[in-house]
Amino acid sequence: MPQSPALFVRNLEFRYPGSETDVLEGVSLTVQAGERVALVGPNGAGKSTLLHLILGMEEGHRGQIEVYGNPAHRCFHRVAIVPQRSTVDWRFPVTVRQVVMMGRYVHLGWFRRPRQEDRDRVDEALSKMDITDLANRQVGELSGGQQQRVMLARTLAHDADLLLLDEPLNHVDIATQELIFHTLERLTADGKTVMVSTHDLGVLTVHFTRAVFLDRRIIADGDVKEVMTPETIAEAYGFEFHKEYTP
Repeated sequence: MPQSPALFVRNLEFRYPGSETDVLEGVSLTVQAGERVALVGPNGAGKSTLLHLILGMEEGHRGQIEVYGNPAHRCFHRVAIVPQRSTVDWRFPVTVRQVVMMGRYVHLGWFRRPRQEDRDRVDEALSKMDITDLANRQVGELSGGQQQRVMLARTLAHDADLLLLDEPLNHVDIATQELIFHTLERLTADGKTVMVSTHDLGVLTVHFTRAVFLDRRIIADGDVKEVMTPETIAEAYGFEFHKEYTP
């Protein structure tokens, strides 16, 4: 929809079946195209759940989720996710190239042969993540950093406009972290939108234009330097902040 934000969430609430408490409570936020947003909070804060709801991977939520002005479940071709490495079965016998080609299925369909355009997009994604030499390797043979590069390459091949990354910095080397950040910066410069869940407070001021602190509800949302205060961090992570006493 013309002039619509990349992401619009209003009064979002969600509870997993069988649970007595909501994972998300009254979450509302608007993300414009080209923003690079950090989603920050402790384990169990609802970060992964929020990303999955935006992607349409969970049902039964209350409230509104729109992607570029359309209901989230109608925009699979415009949204892509890099999942947590721990949720991926790396033992599955596929090559790096085959995994990256999976990013093209949303455009191609499951039973059609890849076209030259699809192969070109895969080659481009492999090159951007500097893993062309690994294209024919089994993904289970790779290091953690290499595997994370593969998953981001798959997302690049998807050519989505809204990219969701769930804890992409966990257990990866510094070179991979920097490559991920530089890639995200180039994408947002081209008008794509990025939301990254992370625990690493140290990267916020350098690599993100905005931070959303979440602990089931939004604690703070805004420019990184404005919202990353001791009080906000204490509230988001559940400990008491004591100001220095001056007699």
